[in-house]
Amino acid sequence: MAKASRSPRYWGFAQISFVVLMLSLMVLFIALGTWQVERLAEKEALLATVEARFDLAPQPFPASGNWDALDAQTLDYARFELAGTFDNAATVLVFTNLPDPAGRYGGVGYWVMAPFSLDGGGIVWVNRGFVPEAAAADFADGGDAPEGQVTIEAIARRPEQANSFTPEPDFEARREWVRNPGRLSAFLDNPAAPVAPVTLDRIAGQPGELPQGGETQITFPNRHLEYAGTWYLFAAITPIMLGFWLWRQRRPRNLAHEEKDN
Repeated sequence: MAKASRSPRYWGFAQISFVVLMLSLMVLFIALGTWQVERLAEKEALLATVEARFDLAPQPFPASGNWDALDAQTLDYARFELAGTFDNAATVLVFTNLPDPAGRYGGVGYWVMAPFSLDGGGIVWVNRGFVPEAAAADFADGGDAPEGQVTIEAIARRPEQANSFTPEPDFEARREWVRNPGRLSAFLDNPAAPVAPVTLDRIAGQPGELPQGGETQITFPNRHLEYAGTWYLFAAITPIMLGFWLWRQRRPRNLAHEEKDN
């Protein structure tokens, strides 16, 4: 009888507060589910764009006079053919971890980044490929990079962005942590030529060859539909839990009325 006689005013406030909380959670879950559906559409559009650009025949790289107006996003994953000369002495090793390699080598290692002076003017940073950590010292000065004028085929990639956790470049050891043309160009000695706003990944060479090219990632995790379903499921369960709770709150009062009538 003590529980049944608690203040109706107290129970009214508690019930209203709990109902508001549960309804707010339901709205939040619906919003999160809808956001994941929108992200799914964006990811599918990205995948379609990447596949379309990746499968096109290589095209000439834009002239350096147009680089200021270029949007790196529009060049991302496009295939190019370009002629020029590697500056092997200016090679920079960019730390990476390659968990799912297309070639023989993977794990902890480095991207071998070298400035490539185009015949038509300008410098573009070329990722010659991956080398495992144990072999990094052999490529600190370019290793067996081709000398003289060469023609290469490569995939454009937009710059990787540093964040608050990214270490500063190690200029003495010529080590970097992100493939960003601006940061990489800080390793050059007063470059007079303009620098392209993207980096280029070389395509795969011979099996077992180092640096190991052809490691451009063109598959992306896409679990947005799964996440959306989870949030919508929470949204459906929330009012059921609320209804059950309200039923439990009414039950003691109904029992009290029945005892009083008896």
